[in-house]
Amino acid sequence: MKKVSHKIMSVLMALVVLFATMSFTIDMHFCGDTLIDTAVFHKVKSCGMKMQKPATKGCTITKKNCCNDTQIAVDAQNELQITVDSISFEQQVFISSFVYSYSLLFKTVNNNVPFYKAYKPLLVIKQLYKIDETYLI
Repeated sequence: MKKVSHKIMSVLMALVVLFATMSFTIDMHFCGDTLIDTAVFHKVKSCGMKMQKPATKGCTITKKNCCNDTQIAVDAQNELQITVDSISFEQQVFISSFVYSYSLLFKTVNNNVPFYKAYKPLLVIKQLYKIDETYLI
């Protein structure tokens, strides 16, 4: 059970580091006030109602475009390495004591150590089951 929980925690921590260092953009296409399409890693599809530019530059009447493209950028964390110089002495003592005490949790204990080695067994003078005449059948 311990090994499984450690594997699950290590995978979760790796995913946290992955998502903390990954940056991405979310593209959204609105037609009026309605969200038409969203895209994370590629360009968003248009609804097909884009206004065409006029062919002549003379007297033209232009309408306002009802479509709107927005982009949200999620920046990643760039600094993951902490130098030992920026950690105070108290924090270093805490980290080292935490690691030491945590490593002691997984030290194997020898279960074959007899605790009765220093003691001699009692001398059996009478067999009690013969005195009380109780026999297991």
